[in-house]
Amino acid sequence: MYRWYKILTYLFYPFANIFLLLRKLKRKEDTNRYKEKLSIIKKQRGNGFLVWFHAASVGECLSILPLVQKLEQDTKVNKILITSVTLSSAKVLQDKLVQNKKITHQFLPLDIPKYVNQFLNHWSPNLSIFIDSEIWPNLIFQIKEKSIPLLLINGRITKKSFSRWKYFDSFSKEVFGKFDLCLASSRESEDYLKILGAKNVKNFGNLKFSSTKTNISNKLNSDFLNKINNRKVWCASSTHSFEEIFCGKAHIDLKKDYQNILTIIIPRHVNRINEIAKQLRGLNLNVILYSDVNKMNNKTDILLVDAYGEAPKFFEISKSVFLGGSLIKHGGQNPIEASRLGCKILHGPNIKNFVEIYDLLKSLTISNEINNEGDLRQSLVKGFNDNNPENAESIKKINNYGITVLNSVMKEIKTYINI
Repeated sequence: MYRWYKILTYLFYPFANIFLLLRKLKRKEDTNRYKEKLSIIKKQRGNGFLVWFHAASVGECLSILPLVQKLEQDTKVNKILITSVTLSSAKVLQDKLVQNKKITHQFLPLDIPKYVNQFLNHWSPNLSIFIDSEIWPNLIFQIKEKSIPLLLINGRITKKSFSRWKYFDSFSKEVFGKFDLCLASSRESEDYLKILGAKNVKNFGNLKFSSTKTNISNKLNSDFLNKINNRKVWCASSTHSFEEIFCGKAHIDLKKDYQNILTIIIPRHVNRINEIAKQLRGLNLNVILYSDVNKMNNKTDILLVDAYGEAPKFFEISKSVFLGGSLIKHGGQNPIEASRLGCKILHGPNIKNFVEIYDLLKSLTISNEINNEGDLRQSLVKGFNDNNPENAESIKKINNYGITVLNSVMKEIKTYINI
């Protein structure tokens, strides 16, 4: 099966540049850096031990930052390379790591043998670490041909992706059998990885519960905070189509009793921002984009966040956070970041992708399921009226859990650095 996959990628090779140019025209690629995906690399490797992390998008990139911070202090590690795929992930990493000379970011090349080989020859990593569910067969096979240790960290295999891989059973065993170590993010993923052919599978828990050291840049500016000082604030994050309207209608209902209410909506996909703004204004709501936050006043109903990586700033000021992708058949979004910052988590019934995490939060009385606007209103009113909204003991348990996961993962990684 791998032979056929490899042939298909060779056939795609002549069209790779055109493919990326078209994506660039659609603003889906970085204008100046898109050729990194063709393994046209301008940065130098440097000497010494290089640890390479690959994470696809924003969430995965943020999840590895606690590991990166620890490895940054390790004198045996001379260089840390982080690759990703999406524009938003590159922007977030650039903002967080711009002054760090030990860490560099590149876009991952397309999974075409020639580009993969050029990439590996240039960077020559001493240790390669894939995050979550990033599986690229040509890359994986060439990594092992070069005898580079290969780890899968915070491995997440959903039921849907498991069914897809299982359809190509022998191929999956070839691919997953190449990993030297797989650290699963859940019991379900642990079981799936073993069935798919991973040989060395361990489960310490979800790395996303770990946190980075507090950074002043994660705070909102004082002018904005002064504007909302006397307002009732709640946040809807990672929302999908329909859910913004749902939240807008809830805002209208709540405003009958709370004239000073401010609803912050952070859509999952920022490219939908104009469509969302139009829909909400259609409900006669006063909508301001975060990029125009200086125009915000006490008449603003909705602050619509049109930037990536800003969610933690708003979680810090929200007693309650509704997590999207849960009122539609999407499977939910990850609630870890908001829960770590002391927010009450509200979600719809469709959370199949994060069942174990929500079970933990429910046991700590941090999360609450809503099924309609009445449920949402009731939960938000309870939060508004609660003078002590943060459950300090539960937050402490979450943070301790995150530290344990982080230390366990680091211990495993260091066995491949100290060889």
